[in-house]
Amino acid sequence: MTALTEVGKGAAMVTIDLNADVGESFGRWRLGDDEGTLGVVTSANVACGFHAGDPATLVRTCRYAVDRGVAIGAQVGYRDLAGFGRRFIDVSPEDLAADVLYQLGALDGIARSVGGRVAYVKPHGALYNAVVHHEEQAAAVVGAVRAYAATPLPVVGLPGSVVLSRASSAGLPVVREGFADRAYAADGTLVPRSVPGAVLADPTVVADRAVRMVTAGTVTAISGESVAVEADSLCVHGDSPGAVGLAAAVRAALESAGVTVAAFAP
Repeated sequence: MTALTEVGKGAAMVTIDLNADVGESFGRWRLGDDEGTLGVVTSANVACGFHAGDPATLVRTCRYAVDRGVAIGAQVGYRDLAGFGRRFIDVSPEDLAADVLYQLGALDGIARSVGGRVAYVKPHGALYNAVVHHEEQAAAVVGAVRAYAATPLPVVGLPGSVVLSRASSAGLPVVREGFADRAYAADGTLVPRSVPGAVLADPTVVADRAVRMVTAGTVTAISGESVAVEADSLCVHGDSPGAVGLAAAVRAALESAGVTVAAFAP
């Protein structure tokens, strides 16, 4: 869904969405600067209470997003507060579909109470990685999203993933995602967080990668190869140290390169 519009002869204008994970604090445990992050990004992947986020945090985060004109996405995950949703769970497709529906309904209700709505869906953490290849869990996620609303919600995922293929076949809009602050393997998947160097924190390095991903469609893998990346939205993680400054550096670099930064969903 990246807007690539010809302008005159031999020129083009590129538009990219910039998203971040937010709403992940729980009770007295605070994670990230949601208010600061939402002043920079164009789409907010808001936790739905299963991997992170308590009700008051979600209300506050959705209100921040609405006030700043940031699109709200439901970041659905495994029922795994203790593991922050970063542990694979071999849940049945029926239970996973019900869990996704539950999370969608809860966040959409909260968003509507402050004048917004859920505009898209993005799996979180281990579920995101699982549905790259896991046919049954991908089908469960897509089935729940398709069942939720009369107007199909876009699904955000890794290019070439099973979940995006199934979403497209089900008539859902698909949004291909690139990761500015994560290392890639040579096959185009993300390097596991357990591997040193999997998460990038230098704003200059991350910003340069973001510009290359959007303007050249490539990224350098952790092993040195150049990997093709097709992205409609770029993710910067809101829970990383210095996340707001990193997101700001990415946005500034993109705009300096002539890229328009705007949400893919209204």
